[in-house]
Amino acid sequence: MEKLNNNLNCRFCGHPLDHDFIDLGVSPLSNSYLTENDLQKVERFYPLHAFVCNNCFLVQLGEYGNPKEIFSDYAYFSSYSTSWLEHAKNYTNSMIGRFGFDKNSKVIEIASNDGYLLQYFKAKGINVLGIEPASNVAKVAVEKGIPTREIFLDSSTGAQLNNEGVSADLLIGNNVLAHNPNLNDFVIGMRSILNEKGVLTMEFPHLLKLMKYKQFDTIYHEHFSYFSFATVQTVFKNHGLFIFDVEELPTHGGSIRIYACHESDKSKAKTDAVELLLKKEKKYGLDNIDHYLTFKNQIIKLKNSILNFLLKVAEEKKSVAAYGAPAKGNTLLNYCGIKSDLINFTVDISPHKQGLYLPGSRIPIYEPERIREEQPDYVVILPWNLSTEIMEQMSYIRKWGGEFVTFIPEVRVHHE
Repeated sequence: MEKLNNNLNCRFCGHPLDHDFIDLGVSPLSNSYLTENDLQKVERFYPLHAFVCNNCFLVQLGEYGNPKEIFSDYAYFSSYSTSWLEHAKNYTNSMIGRFGFDKNSKVIEIASNDGYLLQYFKAKGINVLGIEPASNVAKVAVEKGIPTREIFLDSSTGAQLNNEGVSADLLIGNNVLAHNPNLNDFVIGMRSILNEKGVLTMEFPHLLKLMKYKQFDTIYHEHFSYFSFATVQTVFKNHGLFIFDVEELPTHGGSIRIYACHESDKSKAKTDAVELLLKKEKKYGLDNIDHYLTFKNQIIKLKNSILNFLLKVAEEKKSVAAYGAPAKGNTLLNYCGIKSDLINFTVDISPHKQGLYLPGSRIPIYEPERIREEQPDYVVILPWNLSTEIMEQMSYIRKWGGEFVTFIPEVRVHHE
């Protein structure tokens, strides 16, 4: 097995990163959408190369994008997905039912976005606080009546909040653990604001599902790390946090939700789910470096099948549009070299993206009604994790014989 020599070290354990996971070439930041004027300017591209640590098995990117550049003005607003809002509402009810949070409790969410989740806790009369570094998104949350601090959480800001008496009975982090290149510093910050008897829950895409279902498009510069449960358990334990429960979730193509507390808190017993998931990961091979090294060849084959499909459709003189402008879609399009000659345009329900262009591919983004006007033969669903929701919303394309297509984990035309 040939080892790489790239002078990179693991962001968790410091071990040399000398094993390839997958090299996706170069790509612009996935949320750096372009205006009409930007089309005449040079775009900045960064290496999109993931490595795996042979010591702790953390899959990770090198730090090419500055987090403050990426997240200070963010294009993603959580409230535009009805299924994600339903997920947030169910989570709220579940946490209140299980742990008894009430008007005397404090619920804090890290990367709280536009208040999509905290609004449900607030409606129950529970005190909430959002921590959101993107000022444009935080502004929307504040307008909803969700108190929000515009900061990046790390050991310094966590200590500052702790000194101010900020303490969470429930500390939430949904799809944020991967977003911080300073992993250890971030976990220390979370520990600082977790009440001594508090509960910390975090949701993030599961590396096992990423590998099993070839979800390479979830790799982009905003995601610095990709986690197995075993690796997360090691990270948290290293910082005095005890994971006492875990759930597997269908969100984002397969996620896990961990439940953690301070190691000093003996009131929370470990559930059977913890050992069961560790055994499942081991059976899949996530404790074996050789298994990680098989991923890239699978993705090369998938890339070829995607391009073969689009080239065949082009030869048949059929038209292709896309639905959605997600970050994952930009990884896929740029890695495969797909531009507007193969996918004419895309649409997105978010007005914050309409009228812009996808980074790298420069495919124009319109409002969803454009699909009805243009009547394409195929509609490629880029946010494949929401494909059921989208196919229901856009079912009218069947009237002119249009068909939906997804590319992950394989090219699939949805005939019904």
